[in-house]
Amino acid sequence: MAMIAGVGVGGTVPVVVQSMTNTDTEDVFATSMQVAQLARAGSELVRITVNTREAAAAVPRIRDRLAQMNVEVPLIGDFHFNGHKLLTEHPECAQALAKLRINPGNVGKGARRDEQFAQLIEIACRHDKPVRIGVNWGSLDQALLARVMDENAKRPEPKDATEIMREAMVTSALESAAQAEQLGLPGNHIVLSCKVSGVQDLIAIYRELAIRSDYPLHLGLTEAGMGSKGIVASTAAMAVLLQEGIGDTIRVSLTPEPNGDRTREVIVAQEILQTMGLRAFTPLVAACPGCGRTTSTVFQELAQDIQSYVRDRMPEWRLAHVGVENMTLAVMGCVVNGPGESKHASIGISLPGTGEAPVAPVYVDGERVVTLRGENIAAEFRAIVENYVARKYPARQSS
Repeated sequence: MAMIAGVGVGGTVPVVVQSMTNTDTEDVFATSMQVAQLARAGSELVRITVNTREAAAAVPRIRDRLAQMNVEVPLIGDFHFNGHKLLTEHPECAQALAKLRINPGNVGKGARRDEQFAQLIEIACRHDKPVRIGVNWGSLDQALLARVMDENAKRPEPKDATEIMREAMVTSALESAAQAEQLGLPGNHIVLSCKVSGVQDLIAIYRELAIRSDYPLHLGLTEAGMGSKGIVASTAAMAVLLQEGIGDTIRVSLTPEPNGDRTREVIVAQEILQTMGLRAFTPLVAACPGCGRTTSTVFQELAQDIQSYVRDRMPEWRLAHVGVENMTLAVMGCVVNGPGESKHASIGISLPGTGEAPVAPVYVDGERVVTLRGENIAAEFRAIVENYVARKYPARQSS
């Protein structure tokens, strides 16, 4: 198991959520602020682009500014093409980072590839930094791909193009990891990833990686897309692998809307892990989808209100109480499933459906405790949640 600035990766350690900034790293203020936003949303590792001398020089300043904001999230440097030069010229950059990400397809070409890869690994060893060897199908090592294709052509029954692409990616990751170990990087300082855009490709590649290696694996569908498409594709791919026990870190690579909220990818990653029962980050709110019995929008508005309220309150709750992330809430819209679903939650409310009496029974740990009515149901329900948190979850002891 590798340790990244206190965050374990591999073995029995829970799956870790990672994200990445989309600011210009040379802009210390903007990058520091976005890192802080991602960390406060729950990102346990944050990757930043390091592509210029100015960006490399900015990294220690970003680390210092984060410390001033009491943000201790580990930073990962993302290097392509010129990483060996940047880290050689700016050793303080390497020191400020918790991990280096190297794409073996973008390290160099020909004989220079091995030399520059060796430089990067030597720097990682010198500073005792873990390395993610991150293969990407959009920048696959062309020499290696040509070699795999030549070997395939000699087979009695050659594989198709898709199988060759998958094989080349796995080969690139494993051969690069072996080379890194030969250069002195400990095996427990190596993380592998093979990013593709296709769900079935990702599943097949990571199953093969899991069979052929013991390195921690970083999961993520690259270029997943925007909105529901990106969420569905990422969930479909990673849920299968996570269910099989494959994956130590996940990143949901959502394309944000222009000026959109970058923290959305963190929330989606958390929800994948939590709905699968692998981690708990924040209380889950169950709500019915609505039907002809729920022509009013009251339950939808309350569900949205409570969802937002819980996320806003969670940072303070997490600091003050132990285990509050395991609380469950239910906001239901009519008498059909409302009482039953509400009884299954820590706290549930069954709002009146069309034609039902204008009352809303509230259930706490399966018992009906009060019936709400009138214009202040949302505020009264929030008060019940606050009282439950204070009563149910022990105060966290200050260290």
